[in-house]
Amino acid sequence: MTTYTILIILSGLVIFSYLFDLVASKTKIPSVLLLLLLGIGLRLLVDNLKIQTFNFLSILPTLGTVGLILIVFEGSLELKYDRHKNKVIRSAFFSALTILMGTIVVITSIIYQITHHDLYTCIANAIPFSVISSAIAIPSAAALNNIDKEFVIYESSFSDILGIIIFNFAITNHSINTSAFIGLGLSTFLIILLSAIACVVLLYVMGRLVHHIKFFLIIAILILVYAIGQSYHLSSLVLILSTGLFLNNADTIENAWFRSVFLYKNLTADLSQLYQLSAESAFILRTFFFVIFGFTMNIGDLNNKIVLANGFFILISIYIIRVVFLKIFKKENLSPILYIAPRGLISILLYFNLPASLKIAEVGTPFLFLVVLGSSIVMTLGITLSKRNSVVQ
Repeated sequence: MTTYTILIILSGLVIFSYLFDLVASKTKIPSVLLLLLLGIGLRLLVDNLKIQTFNFLSILPTLGTVGLILIVFEGSLELKYDRHKNKVIRSAFFSALTILMGTIVVITSIIYQITHHDLYTCIANAIPFSVISSAIAIPSAAALNNIDKEFVIYESSFSDILGIIIFNFAITNHSINTSAFIGLGLSTFLIILLSAIACVVLLYVMGRLVHHIKFFLIIAILILVYAIGQSYHLSSLVLILSTGLFLNNADTIENAWFRSVFLYKNLTADLSQLYQLSAESAFILRTFFFVIFGFTMNIGDLNNKIVLANGFFILISIYIIRVVFLKIFKKENLSPILYIAPRGLISILLYFNLPASLKIAEVGTPFLFLVVLGSSIVMTLGITLSKRNSVVQ
């Protein structure tokens, strides 16, 4: 391909993604679903024309990781904390934790029945299917009321964070013993400490930077610290979420010394620009990630009736577990939050990070694609029907 052909394709994808976002705002069909279908369509076109392509699977994890960082950061920069929100935060956390653990148990048993592999391998493969994707959930919650929107942002972000913690714990500890839990406690303490330091340092740096390029530097520092933390199996998504929350709520801290050292005149304007930059960057990365993921799929693999049946069982189990625990922690107004449990970017990233020795052939990318696609369709239908019911009422 020539340089100009590549530029035409890349810019065309961005334009399509923008149009998909407009369609999503009117129809409640997630733009991610349309991007996946676009990727599949491009794959069919390329195969028919017999065009030689690049191995996109090699760049997919990197694109997805940066996209995840920016999406969680963008979501956290929208959240304003006050004491009245403690109940929402607490219920979102316990909802994310219990639903995640319950779903892991059920999906592990399904994978065990399918494959008869050892329990440890089945657990490791179940985790990617059990985590709610904040990359899809947060943008899809934009049209909800403020309380439901905040619940979705917190719950999906907590699900991502807890999923990564459990995933790292599972692949680094083949046996559960005291030293494994001591290591988990130590890594959790380290990431909380690192998050606290990063929050204060980044706010201080933002106030002292005079160069006209400053926000990409802040994002680059965040990505750097995230990558360093992840390389040591720390759950660095905690850092991303806490940094966004801290920056957006720093002006509510009443301590006189803190306000004189860290707060500055243009903080509100800078945060607005930082949010805009992270949102637009996340939009670009999300576009390329989901188009490429759809492109790398072989749609013919979905003709397998066993894959379809097992994928259906997993989808059913996801929503049964979800309705049970949401009744405990949210208690009321379950719709449309009940349906906002998409699998997506985080599931794909965790699956690709599974060590080769733990991957199960029967639980491959077609299986993953089916669950991602199915959960997005359920979310679309659920939000649409909930909206119609509220209008009728």
